[in-house]
Amino acid sequence: MPIASEDIDQNGLVIGVSPERFREVAMPLLFDHLNAQCEGTIAVNRQARIVWINDKYAEKIGIRDPRSVLGKEIEEVLPASRLREVVQNGQPSMLDLMAFGDEHFVVTRIPLRDEDDTLVGALGFVLFDRARHLQPVMAKYNQLQTQLAAAQRELAKARRARYTIAGFIGSSAAAAEVKRQARRAAQLDATVLLRGETGTGKELLAQGIHNQSLRANGPFVAVNVAAIPESLVEAELFGTAPGAFTGADKRARAGKFELADGGTLFLDEIGDLPLPLQAKMLRVLQEQEVEPLGSNQVKALNVRVVAATHVDLEAKVAAGQFREDLYYRLNVLALRLPPLRERLEDLPVLIEHLLDDIASRSGQPPLELAEGAQQLLQAQPWPGNVRELRNLLERAQMLSEAGPLSADSLRSLLVDPLPATLHAAVPAPAPAAGAVRPLADSMAAAERQAILDALAACNGNRTQAAERLGIARASLYNKLQVHGL
Repeated sequence: MPIASEDIDQNGLVIGVSPERFREVAMPLLFDHLNAQCEGTIAVNRQARIVWINDKYAEKIGIRDPRSVLGKEIEEVLPASRLREVVQNGQPSMLDLMAFGDEHFVVTRIPLRDEDDTLVGALGFVLFDRARHLQPVMAKYNQLQTQLAAAQRELAKARRARYTIAGFIGSSAAAAEVKRQARRAAQLDATVLLRGETGTGKELLAQGIHNQSLRANGPFVAVNVAAIPESLVEAELFGTAPGAFTGADKRARAGKFELADGGTLFLDEIGDLPLPLQAKMLRVLQEQEVEPLGSNQVKALNVRVVAATHVDLEAKVAAGQFREDLYYRLNVLALRLPPLRERLEDLPVLIEHLLDDIASRSGQPPLELAEGAQQLLQAQPWPGNVRELRNLLERAQMLSEAGPLSADSLRSLLVDPLPATLHAAVPAPAPAAGAVRPLADSMAAAERQAILDALAACNGNRTQAAERLGIARASLYNKLQVHGL
């Protein structure tokens, strides 16, 4: 049957035309249309070198002579271009945003193949004139970018250490020695083990060490090992691969080690780390790489660990509850934080600092203590240390009325208060003019008195006294023998 004239267009396309003829006629038309309508067109060869760029594209990106970029690698001219990926994988990228300076171009990229279906290059079109149709999407994209940047800033601020070593309040010999050792530890990039009773300021000192180290601009991430359910410790510390266990996120989740990359990870109550995970912890510390739960790939890290404990790790090692090799890996630089009862001369300045801080947070005027109240506080054993003292002062601030707080009012807030005269600090006699006691004698006397105080506070129980002193029980026995106790 003859074909009607209206079935043939001016380009010779006939109804039922063969695919070969269709491509031969349609492809030039498609290219000419896209090249005319788009804001720019560029082509690269199999090596991702520019073989052609139209005048509109060159003008848009500030190139006077389009021939000057021929032969250059695409990234030299368009750093954010992904045409090389299209050349390498042969897959088109139909719609994408490409950054160029302060602008974002809407682009499409397609691979170029010859008659034998061999990949010979790629073609990129800038659909910038269509961007106005994407305005709602672009507005949402920019809004999300702004929110993401704000969230990242807040997250970085939350992971920034707030305290400095100077924030460890006290001028006693014990406090001064702790701060000296902390400043020394800050200059070294080794693992630090902070030992001391609960409430002595271990996290404060950990933040201070971080802030005075070369990692100060990196993140400070703190985690209390004892506060994490045992079944979740591995995921919390080392991260998880997508769908690592039932109920796990379908996306990978970074662990605390990965979040602390480039900075410091503070592991509080490290003595409570489950025994099965201690081998993995040891490997992370030694190799500086982490393998997320459910993954078979390792991630390189650059993390400094500051660990803390209030328990006798040596006793745990002896009992088989803590790996000896992990203990030695953690115990590189060890700092002992003295309990408050060993530095009672710091109590007045500590009370003043805490009352000022409590007042500034509550918006109330600072609480004043009567002289008898100060003496009462000086006599207490403070098993909870500075944390217990702060808690008491906060309750006193809340319940106090006008005027200095009396000893009787304060006594009602104490649990099993000791009389102000029982353990009141007795000032040491001033040395005679020109007499200087040898440092070793002074330190020995202080150590002997600390042991006596610990034994008194624990009713003679040596195990409890050793724990309060932050030393091994065997060490206490040795010191008892040395001091003739």
